[in-house]
Amino acid sequence: MHAHELDIDIRLVQRLISIQFPQWACLPLARIESAGTMNAIYRLGTEMAVRLPRVEEALKDVEKEWRWLRRLASALPVPIPVPLAKGEPTDDYPWPWSVTRWLRGETPVVGRLTDPRALAKDLGQFVHALHRVDATRGPSSYRGVHLAARDAPTRTAIAELHGIIDRDAATAAWEAALRVPAWTGPPVWIHADLSPGNVLVSGGRLAAVLDFGAVGLGDPAVDAIAAWNLLPENARDTFREALAIDDATWARARGWALSIALIQLPYYRITNPVLADNAVHVIGTICNP
Repeated sequence: MHAHELDIDIRLVQRLISIQFPQWACLPLARIESAGTMNAIYRLGTEMAVRLPRVEEALKDVEKEWRWLRRLASALPVPIPVPLAKGEPTDDYPWPWSVTRWLRGETPVVGRLTDPRALAKDLGQFVHALHRVDATRGPSSYRGVHLAARDAPTRTAIAELHGIIDRDAATAAWEAALRVPAWTGPPVWIHADLSPGNVLVSGGRLAAVLDFGAVGLGDPAVDAIAAWNLLPENARDTFREALAIDDATWARARGWALSIALIQLPYYRITNPVLADNAVHVIGTICNP
């Protein structure tokens, strides 16, 4: 997916486990196929996962997750991938990596949710709980910026999508989002990447939330993007009610969802069809309701 990503395979991961965590060397190891873009994931035994950065940009996430996820986990209503061990760089693999808990559940499929309103309420309660965690000395999220900071890359993406989307409608929706008042409250803890691939469900209900690589402090609007990338229209009010957010925050969230989708689509259109398809869904939902 990235021109500069490392070549990671099961033999490499097995060597890393055998050398650094020999107590787990006899456990079965299997690659997990996912739409994730920054890390390679392997299942280790039945209770653990191995997470290795594909690209240098993901390195900071290892340290951040090691420091903060255990603290966040104690305040959240569903499990998150708390690190169990931290792997060290080697000659074969030059970066730190993690072993985390394996979390059970299935990735939800947009348009085929078992109980959209129940999931919407669960997601809203999760986000609301995260935003209430003490933010003292927390790190900034790279998505914790003002929405206007994404103006240039968003407009560039719109230009690149000639013949693929309704660029006039996308531009109008984006410019409307830029006119929404900025967040003036204190920054709060945000997951910042609540895409369908980072959500696990069981029996139609929220079972776990994955991938906290973007976690940090910022505008709470970023965490309402699931209203457009996952939930159907008839469940959005339930989600918003559980979030307890104002009109401006909801409107900024719509802008965040649009910007993320627009930037993802040209980058991943060939290399990651799952992300590209979801981006098309979001753009269509927002620009052609």
